[in-house]
Amino acid sequence: MIVDCAIYREGQRSEGPEDFSDALDEARSAGGFVWIGLHEPTADEFDLVSQEFSLHPLAVEDALKAHQRPKLEVYDDSLFLVLKPVAYEPRSDTVSSGEIMIFLGDSFAVTVRHGEGAPLKAVRSRLEREPELLGKGPTAVMYAVADAVVDHYLDVATELQTDLEELEAEVFSPDGGGSRHTASRIYNFKRQILEFRRATGPLAMPMTRLAGVGTFGSGVPFVEDRARPFFRDVHDHLTRVNESVEGLDRLVSDILSAHLAQMSVRQNDDMRKISAWAAMAAVPTMIAGVYGMNFEHMPELRWGWSYPAVIVVMALLEVLLYRLFKRRGWM
Repeated sequence: MIVDCAIYREGQRSEGPEDFSDALDEARSAGGFVWIGLHEPTADEFDLVSQEFSLHPLAVEDALKAHQRPKLEVYDDSLFLVLKPVAYEPRSDTVSSGEIMIFLGDSFAVTVRHGEGAPLKAVRSRLEREPELLGKGPTAVMYAVADAVVDHYLDVATELQTDLEELEAEVFSPDGGGSRHTASRIYNFKRQILEFRRATGPLAMPMTRLAGVGTFGSGVPFVEDRARPFFRDVHDHLTRVNESVEGLDRLVSDILSAHLAQMSVRQNDDMRKISAWAAMAAVPTMIAGVYGMNFEHMPELRWGWSYPAVIVVMALLEVLLYRLFKRRGWM
């Protein structure tokens, strides 16, 4: 569905005509640009937009089908940027992602959103409150959307770090680390970080190109040189996010290894305790088994103190074994 359509001249909003071609002509004649926002458009709805703005068919196909990784494509008449905004639900420790596609061309910007997260209404409102920034043209739209998405990455990374510290404390607590659900929680947390990385990692190259840094940082059309410092700021924030994600991933792996090591140590302790009790049970069993045999000629069978003597010997051996195992830490 078409969420919004407006023409912006010198940073000020004015409602555009319903016909997209007329809106684009009006924007160009006034030295402004038209911004169209769509949410999960149908093929028929988007066909009107793609025809009027001469969008590349491959980019149109990506925008309709979604499920794309973050990327920046340069076509003859437009730029095509894919972003993956993420949301984190602390109660279920779940990271979910949506998609935002941005078409940028001569005097127009088209945003296509998939998923319920990261609505662009707040971004549009923010830009409309900053006419100086909005006056820089369609590039301001791409910057503002990318900036909002990456800034939210920082918030999600902070929430993940907080929950990971709680999980770490549970693993290294005297009792919590032994829970049978701890390993599954750690593994699930690692999967959520992987989902987060799928959104942030591939975005590094597009932001590098838009920021004008590195080998691939030149020759991006429709992006004015005066806008590159803004994209460099987004690039710096994204670098911080990716470093944080790398650190979270390594820490989760270390926590999982530590948990498995703890479980192995606990199992060894349990096996030693079981072995010690089995050894203590074997001694009286052996003595009782010997005197339980049906032989006539056995020592001390007719001695009056035989029974208490055997019981005392059993007790002494049990005490000696207990003290020996206790000293060695088996019990």
